[in-house]
Amino acid sequence: MTPVGSAGDVHPFVGLGRALRARGHEVVIVTGETFETLVRRAGLSFHATHSVEEFDRISKDPDLWHPRRGLRVVLGQVASALQLGYERINDVYEPGRTVLVGHSISFFTRIFEEKHNVPAATVHLAPSIFRSDHVQPAIAPGFHISRAPRWTKRSFWWAIDRVLIDPLIAPHLNRFRHELGLPPVTRVMRDWMHSPRRIIGLFPEWFGPPQPDWPAALRLTGFPLYDESDQQQISPRLGQFLDKGTPPIVFTPGSAHQAAGAFFRAAVDACDHLGRRGLLLTRHVEQLPELPASVHHEPYAPLSLVLPRCTALVHHGGIGTSAQGLAAGVPQLTMPMGFDQPDNATRLFRLGVGRWVMPSRFRGKTVAAALGELLDDPRVAAACARWSTQVKTSAAIDRTCDLLEERAI
Repeated sequence: MTPVGSAGDVHPFVGLGRALRARGHEVVIVTGETFETLVRRAGLSFHATHSVEEFDRISKDPDLWHPRRGLRVVLGQVASALQLGYERINDVYEPGRTVLVGHSISFFTRIFEEKHNVPAATVHLAPSIFRSDHVQPAIAPGFHISRAPRWTKRSFWWAIDRVLIDPLIAPHLNRFRHELGLPPVTRVMRDWMHSPRRIIGLFPEWFGPPQPDWPAALRLTGFPLYDESDQQQISPRLGQFLDKGTPPIVFTPGSAHQAAGAFFRAAVDACDHLGRRGLLLTRHVEQLPELPASVHHEPYAPLSLVLPRCTALVHHGGIGTSAQGLAAGVPQLTMPMGFDQPDNATRLFRLGVGRWVMPSRFRGKTVAAALGELLDDPRVAAACARWSTQVKTSAAIDRTCDLLEERAI
């Protein structure tokens, strides 16, 4: 398994790995050194790609959270990891006994699959990765081109590939492919990124309804919802905070976000405006303002354990956090910045459980007003209850494991 990215990208693979190991399979996870402890505690084998220092450098880059420049940061890292990732797979590859399970942008996995004709599956965490001539993903919160003519949609994605994506990754990709005797590829994120053998979407159909022209090899299984709750419990300090007052509002800008000072200042201010308690989640304490007694900080807490005891969730719009909010049945306010976040925020709004506030407007008074609307609307409460039931009955990890075991036959 080869997840690429932050904890939100790695968690689903660890959850799947635990389930596959329980079925008797040997599971190896190849990812950043930052996640070695997480992987080994789950009982899985680990091989490192990039270092802790490299991950820290990338997550500190302010461009990472820019809606356009973030793509350059991410694809630059993907390009630099092609050879090392390929070598790490080769280190553990056993012909006839290996199935590759790749993340959307673990491109070294797709190359290895091609070169060695290995059984494989590409796992996508969010529906925004899929293009269509029909319903389009949102490219900004609430904005998409689904009603445009087909030629407009196709021209739009052609321009995205030609101007934004391929120049950042295709030269590096094709240079490495040439060394391996493989032909060049173009429009990398249109077709090539998907394994032709199996594609798995870790989200339910009601969150990302399949379009007629999505890949034929795609199967949707649901949200995996793994968040280390088997390894970490609620700390005594957090337990005391939750026990001694009204349910708080949870604020988290994403595990890798190291430039979220304004987010947390707005969080504290919003709690003051609303007269509510708050829980701030981040491992990067230097971002936090001075906290009143009504606001508590924790470096990390599994959302599956915390959210049922909270009243709302404010976050960046990441797919893992969104899924946990849906499972817990709490209203969600998002501050989407880039990648899949605008599309996820839009889908939460369509489901009736969420609103968004753009980063440029994310101030205490605005956040408080948006939260007040969510918390006071009985239609939001009803929608939250409805979708919570849907998430909890999906058995997504078991269904995904079944599909992966089919690749081994």
